[in-house]
Amino acid sequence: MAELRIIKGDATAEEVAALAVVLSLRRQEPEPPAAPSRGSWRSPARAMRKPLFPGKSAWRDSALPR
Repeated sequence: MAELRIIKGDATAEEVAALAVVLSLRRQEPEPPAAPSRGSWRSPARAMRKPLFPGKSAWRDSALPR
C-alpha cells in the first residue's frame, strides 16, 4: 500500500485506520453483476409435451399438461 501522510490537523489512530480502510476498499475493482438466472418458466422444454402412448387414458394425456 502507498504511504499515507496527514498534512493538516491532528488525526487519531482510529481515524487514520478508518481512512486507510476506505481508501483500500475504493481501490478494489467492483464485482461484475451476476448474470440473471433463467427461471424454468422460460425454458423451451416446457412447451414440449411428453410422448403419447396408446392406452386407456391416451385421450386425456393428449390435452391435459402434466
